[in-house]
Amino acid sequence: MIGSFPQYEVFADEFLDHAREGFYNAFVDRPACLSLLGDVAGRDVLDAACGPGLYAAELTARGARVTGFDLSPRMVALSRERVPAATFRVHDLGAPLGWLPSASVDLVLLALVYEYVDDRVAMLRELRRVLRPGGVLVLSRMHPTGDWLRHPGDYFTPRVVEETWNEGWHVRFWLSSLQDTCAELREAGFLIEQLVEPRPVPEGAAVDPLRYERLSHQPTGFLAIRAIPDPRRG
Repeated sequence: MIGSFPQYEVFADEFLDHAREGFYNAFVDRPACLSLLGDVAGRDVLDAACGPGLYAAELTARGARVTGFDLSPRMVALSRERVPAATFRVHDLGAPLGWLPSASVDLVLLALVYEYVDDRVAMLRELRRVLRPGGVLVLSRMHPTGDWLRHPGDYFTPRVVEETWNEGWHVRFWLSSLQDTCAELREAGFLIEQLVEPRPVPEGAAVDPLRYERLSHQPTGFLAIRAIPDPRRG
């Protein structure tokens, strides 16, 4: 189990400095998620596990009304400083969103946090509840193939692993298969509209040619999904 400890709290400021222009974040995941969200002007967007507000800043700049939350109080403080036009609060993604009415948002963004949640079906059901008819969920997660290459073993049995990133950032997260992610979405009442394995945007080639080349040809980065509430399930 992962539990509700805010793992990123201890390195929140460092993470902001890293993710602002970090290759994986700035040239792979953010462009992919924003593309899947589409035109957000005039729409209500829930930025679930918002981190330091990098996605929220771009969404607000594109005309969205953003509400965000994160388990880390420091991440929420950084988001408020970065995006004063949005609304943020401290909240555990694994807990019900009792402060949000049903059918109150048009879009939900769930970027690079899926693997930190123990009961992902319950989380997804709650996100489906707050989506309006015609709403969209966009989620990204670490690519299950890349996870398996770093942690060989039984690909099909979910398990918790530990890694140390960058300057000693220690994290624990779930390894799970692509099949499991698709099944969890279906069980929670979603239909997958689009699934992409994002490759770096062209601007990344000049920033880090070696990483650009590797991520352009190997499934070791991220996975991104655009899903809609299944209209057959009410």
